Order: sequence, then structure tokens, then C-alpha cells
Amino acid sequence: MAVILLLFALQRAGTIPDVLTTAALPRRMVESSGVAVSRVHPGLLWTHNDSGDDAYVYATDLAGTDRGTVRIRGAKAVDWEDITLAGCPTQRATCLYIADTGDNNNRRKSVVVYAVPEPAPPADSGTARSARAAALRLKYSSGPDDVEAIYVGPRDGAVYLVSKGRRGVVRLYQVPRSAWGEDTTVTVTALQDLPIKPFTALGRLVTGAAIRRDGRLVAVRTYTEIYFFVPEADGRLTPSRQPVCNVTGLEVQGEGIDFLNDSTLVLTSEGSQRKPASVHSVRCPARQREE
Repeated sequence: MAVILLLFALQRAGTIPDVLTTAALPRRMVESSGVAVSRVHPGLLWTHNDSGDDAYVYATDLAGTDRGTVRIRGAKAVDWEDITLAGCPTQRATCLYIADTGDNNNRRKSVVVYAVPEPAPPADSGTARSARAAALRLKYSSGPDDVEAIYVGPRDGAVYLVSKGRRGVVRLYQVPRSAWGEDTTVTVTALQDLPIKPFTALGRLVTGAAIRRDGRLVAVRTYTEIYFFVPEADGRLTPSRQPVCNVTGLEVQGEGIDFLNDSTLVLTSEGSQRKPASVHSVRCPARQREE
């Protein structure tokens, strides 16, 4: 009976996307945990590994090409979980934001978000060093929380963090742009609880998020689903009319997400002993398909 219920739940979890491209990622990106589409270098993607790697970001593309490695100066990698691109917090440039916010056991007293101007991909797919990263140290008012998703509002410059849901609820945290000027750890209070019901057996734990460049649509992904929300003026999210997109079975362990354009998403997944990490581009239906 449990198996039947599980299969039924998976079947009704939303629409199926059109898979546009698929490729394996290079071996050194085996634990791709986040992805960001470059704003400066056409066709370039930035990714990073989960915990266990050093402070590196990797350049690749939709074909899975190894485009080189950049070491992030001034950063440490405890448990990097997501990456995004947006305007820099304190200068007129585009920055990579890296969320060192993973906390599987809810033990970290504080976490860090790094911001660094988007680098150029290294020549000859080699290794380069970035500018020095700015660090924003955070703690949550309700205690430690496992967070694997980040995006930055293009209108307000705020950092938004989405919890994984291990505590039974998916929370949205908002950190104002002005917090980057703080020299101490900033205490963050949840802005709202999102209408995503965590369910480990279905892979319904949040692993990544992205905001469209025009700021009008947010995608929040789990291992198996993608939820769409419309941002309000205060940063809160309202469910979009776009149905949940079911990516069950597409990836080994899907974690990364970003908008390639207004209607196409880029997804990355960690690999396994038998399968490499992967990158896909998909288009989720804007409305429920007819049966």
C-alpha cells in the first residue's frame, strides 16, 4: 500500500517539463550543488561543489565543457549550497553570491553569504583567482536552520534564503542590502513560511532557488519538483498560476537551478558512483496540460 501511495503521489505532482538539452559535467564538478547563468559571458555557467571541496567555483556550459576554475579569495567553504548572480551590494558591478549556509544537523551558530564580482573564465580552462570576496555573516532568530537556496532581488538588492524544510516547514528569510555594511553577525527573522510541504519520501526538500532577471518570477526547486512564485513589493512570495513542474527521475540528486531566459531553466545535479553530475535545460509548461 505504501508503494502504491508513493507512486500515486509522484504521478500527480505536476506537469512534466520539455527537456531541451542534457550533458554530463566534468568529474571535478561531481557534487554540483548550485548553478548561475553568467550575465557577462554568453553561454557560461558557474557552479560549485557541495561540502568537502575548497573555495572554488567552476566554469562550464550546457554542453558540460570544462571552462576552468576560479578560487574565491577571502572565502572558506564549510558547506556551500547555492550560487546566484545579481548586482553587487556595495559597487556598480555584477556579483556572484555564494551561500555557505548548509547545516544538515542544525548545529552552526552562524552562516555566511559571500559576494564577489563575477570573474572572467580562466584562459585555456586553467585556474585563476577572484577579487577578494565580501562576507555577510548571519544567524537565524529561531535557531540554526539548514538552507540550500539563495536568490537576490533585482529591485531591492536583498538576499533571500529558503530553508530546506528539515524542521517541517519551508521558510523564506530576507536580508536587506544595507546589512552588508554590518561588521557583526546579523540576526535574520523569517519573512514567511512557503506553501511547500516537506516530504522526504517524495524528495520534497528545497535544494535551490532562482529569480528571473526582471524580478517577476521565482523558482524554488526540490529534488523532484519546481515551484513558481510571484514576488510582492515587500519580498513575500505568492504562488504563481504556473503549475508545479515534476522533474522526478531526471537527475541523480537535483540541486541547482537558474533562469536561462524567461521561459527556460538550467538545472544541475550531483553525481553518483555510477552516473556523473549533470546539467539540463528544461522548459516547464506555463499551464496544466490537457490529459
